[in-house]
Amino acid sequence: MPSDKAQARLRRKKRIRARIRGTAERPRLVVFRSNLHISAQLVDDDSGKTLVSASDVKDKKGTKTERAKKVGASLAEAAKKIGKNTCVFDRNGYQYHGRVKAVAEAAREVGLQF
Repeated sequence: MPSDKAQARLRRKKRIRARIRGTAERPRLVVFRSNLHISAQLVDDDSGKTLVSASDVKDKKGTKTERAKKVGASLAEAAKKIGKNTCVFDRNGYQYHGRVKAVAEAAREVGLQF
């Protein structure tokens, strides 16, 4: 049984996903955060496919926030290569703070709009 904290995040996640939907023109940028790592991906919900993904699993240099910035920047660069300049941001029930915010801001700096 998940803890109260985990259940609250899942409730927030469901509430967010009820409103946010990614399309081929404007995919959904979803962030997953664990205690050690962070990953992000662009998802086209219409076709149910992941267009681009990035993770810090192989790069263990720097703090977790610095690695999150690298993930956001590399995801935005990969998105530009496939011709995606806009997206909708899905924080996946996490607070828009710390590493989740670092991913979003780094992606914006590279040129991804949301």
